[in-house]
Amino acid sequence: MQHQTAPAADSTVAPLPAVAGSSQDIEDFIYLISHDVRASVRALLELPQWIAEDLQEAGIPIEGSVASSIEMMNRHTGRLDRMLVDLLTYSRIGRMQEVREIDLTEALDQVLEEVQPPAGFEVVRSLDCDTVTMGERDLLTLLDALIRNAIKHHDKEHGRIVVTSHRDGTKTVIRVADDGPGVEERFREKVFGAMRTLRPRDEVEGSGMGLAHVRKIAMLYGGSARMESSPYGRGCMVDVRIGVSHN
Repeated sequence: MQHQTAPAADSTVAPLPAVAGSSQDIEDFIYLISHDVRASVRALLELPQWIAEDLQEAGIPIEGSVASSIEMMNRHTGRLDRMLVDLLTYSRIGRMQEVREIDLTEALDQVLEEVQPPAGFEVVRSLDCDTVTMGERDLLTLLDALIRNAIKHHDKEHGRIVVTSHRDGTKTVIRVADDGPGVEERFREKVFGAMRTLRPRDEVEGSGMGLAHVRKIAMLYGGSARMESSPYGRGCMVDVRIGVSHN
């Protein structure tokens, strides 16, 4: 069978600055590396399918160690692709978007439509503050990370996620609480680190970048992000404060 490889990386991406020392230079480097490497990863994602198709055409059964190896290739290349996507998202935070007043209800509706919470999960909202001033893509990234994090790390097939917002002085406070297993206090700062997970990736798939996105966005807009115990009993709550917008 003839197979066509994935297209090469976009050659229009701007070149890396000659001297890389600032935080912006580092993020440019992350963007370029993630963008270019992902082109190769997309080809690797197709290889297991091609191998399986060629074996089937040759009349060779896909079973035993062959099936296990193909499944492992799929799992690990998929994981690598997710990491690269999340690195690209991290590098794009704060870029190429208008800072303006955004409707929180509309943003949350858009995120929930994309996430599609499992049937057993209820998302409750209590938005005393219905707008926030920031980049729209950054707000969507923030809410997406918080909702997915609450679902992904829940230990039951059903759960309740509560999204609230209010003003605290000059800051807009967005909180997402769940009734999952919670996080021990000694680990609550660690979870905001890039590519940090508290459980093995074979147990919970993910790059460990979700809450790193949340903290970077909060800090970019003059705010903060921290994890606390859920006020609704079992579980945890992420408290995000958005203040002065970035330049």
